[in-house]
Amino acid sequence: MNEKRRMITTSNRGLQEDSFPYRLYQKAKRFGIWNPSDIDFSQDKEDWRTLNKEQKNEILRLISQFQAGEEAVTLDLLPLMFVIAKEGRLEEEMYLTTFLYEEAKHTEFFRLVLNTLGEYDDLSLFHSETYHKIFGEILPQSMERLITDSSPEAIAEASTVYNMFVEGVLAETGYFSFYQSLEKAGIMPGLLKGISYLQKDESRHIGYGTYLLQRLISEHPHLYECIAGKMEELTPLAIKLNQEGFSQNVSTFGNSAEDTMNFTMKQLSVRMEILSRARGKKTEEIFRVQENELGVF
Repeated sequence: MNEKRRMITTSNRGLQEDSFPYRLYQKAKRFGIWNPSDIDFSQDKEDWRTLNKEQKNEILRLISQFQAGEEAVTLDLLPLMFVIAKEGRLEEEMYLTTFLYEEAKHTEFFRLVLNTLGEYDDLSLFHSETYHKIFGEILPQSMERLITDSSPEAIAEASTVYNMFVEGVLAETGYFSFYQSLEKAGIMPGLLKGISYLQKDESRHIGYGTYLLQRLISEHPHLYECIAGKMEELTPLAIKLNQEGFSQNVSTFGNSAEDTMNFTMKQLSVRMEILSRARGKKTEEIFRVQENELGVF
């Protein structure tokens, strides 16, 4: 016979409104309501016509990697949501409902950009073997593992791959590249406006992943070494993906390969430094961490 379910919102517990996940949920309701269709891309269309083939390919490579990446993370998030729901962590699941909605919206945004620019060709030619390794193998496998394995080790690996690496390192490097190319050139304001919205959304996503991993480290201290080992294993892929984006040391927009690589390595270092703060902390301390401590905008 199934154990009778206890509804927490009608108990004396209620909702834990001071918890980090609940505060993220409130932030998402306030700041995550932007609509891709409301962005004006008229200047972007004009700017696109002025770019040469090499510059267009550089931007299309970035957009295509984000487009497929956002599609992948939208598809791959559900197992984590299921695990968190099964554990009865209501405030975390409430936040994760906004997380999935935002990933879907990001997928819509990049497709809208491509449609507006009149780019309907198959852009998978910009996806290297390294890219396929990350988004076609490592990401889905780590997330799908949660369907049959909800151990702390499995959750930690999934969040490390999804939140710390794909979002916290690769996506952040992608934003950096967009700004280095387009903002410096003073072009494509609609695309940049959308990128700024995405970055705010992703700061919440990364913040949640950091919170989740810090909670797991607090509860199971040995997981810090597991997480550090996974990040070390993934680092060469981030380096190789960067190298593949530069045929020379400087891009067609004048971006330095060295600057991009330095940014990537900094992101890797920052993620681990923040996670290391969880060692020796009580779960209650993690629970009440402030948003700015985890880089949430």
